[in-house]
Amino acid sequence: MTKILLLGCGNMGGALLKAWAANTDHEFTVADPAKPDLPQGVTQVGSVEELGEQIFDYLIVALKPQLIDDVLPGYLPRLSPSGVISSIAAGYSAAKLAAHAPGRSVIRIMPNLPAVIGKGVSGLYAHGAVSETASGDIEQLALCSGEIVWVDSEDMLDRLTAVAGSGPGYVFEMLRAYVEAAENLGFSEEDAKNLVLGTVRGTLELALESDLSLEDLRKNVTSKGGTTAAGLDALNGKEEFSALICDTLDAAYKRAVELR
Repeated sequence: MTKILLLGCGNMGGALLKAWAANTDHEFTVADPAKPDLPQGVTQVGSVEELGEQIFDYLIVALKPQLIDDVLPGYLPRLSPSGVISSIAAGYSAAKLAAHAPGRSVIRIMPNLPAVIGKGVSGLYAHGAVSETASGDIEQLALCSGEIVWVDSEDMLDRLTAVAGSGPGYVFEMLRAYVEAAENLGFSEEDAKNLVLGTVRGTLELALESDLSLEDLRKNVTSKGGTTAAGLDALNGKEEFSALICDTLDAAYKRAVELR
């Protein structure tokens, strides 16, 4: 049985662990001095000493980035000689992880918030020579929480972070503004939220099920001189909204590079 040691178990790590434990037959141990709510069958220790002589096939880092340099070195002796380091920590590069254990392979996973309900999109990046078995095992874990995209450089992982990792934040802000605008048209907060979220959910499901491009779908709902055309002209008639989205992703990407 594959043995996996998870360093840290906060909100994202805990949510992913529940999906991993429910959908794989791996043996999981969590190292966290706190008392996280763990799935049945998962072992928890508060320190490396409590691990005894146990050796693990994978060490997955789910710590806050500022804690990694202090915590990771103490647990590396518990990783088998052929073991692989993986990480879901944002803002901490694979090169930094590898520097703690020269010669080790590293696989970073960049999940986004919907992963906590199994609807996420995760980016994966392999640093160093990673075996097919290791990449397959980590891919299996990532698929437990949604879709995956492999990238071939850490720079592309930063770009993916700007699109998908930070993406839920952009969407929540757009939804907030959309609901507020509906309230300004006279709807109650509850009705405005139901109208907006229902519209977005139905539109998203239609887009996912359709073979048409997003542009064609937009054209299909837009009659010349109609209400949708008027709204779209206000939204993006001068392509200001398109430019704003590009600026948003570019700012997030640049910050990801700085944090790396």
